Amino acid sequence: MDHDLCKLTLVFPIAAEDRILDFLLDSEPALPGFTSLRAEGHGASFEGVSAREKVRGRVERRMAVLVLARERVNRLLVDLREKCPIGDVTYWVESVERFGQFR
Repeated sequence: MDHDLCKLTLVFPIAAEDRILDFLLDSEPALPGFTSLRAEGHGASFEGVSAREKVRGRVERRMAVLVLARERVNRLLVDLREKCPIGDVTYWVESVERFGQFR
């Protein structure tokens, strides 16, 4: 089991997609890879959203999902905050029990 691995999920505005993905792609040392997705946020707070999103009741977002060593996750979050300051970024970290690929 890979007890030191974590899944980092980042959720951010569409307008920040290029900046965040470029930050991840340019990270040193290079990241092993990540997945980016389209997402929609749901909740009680709709501050700063478009009229269209208010009417629809959901906010368009983008996500990036990474599996990394715990210490790398912590450093990446610090670097993201310092080198790529973007408001309205939500993240969470989850322990990964196992990680692999079928080839």
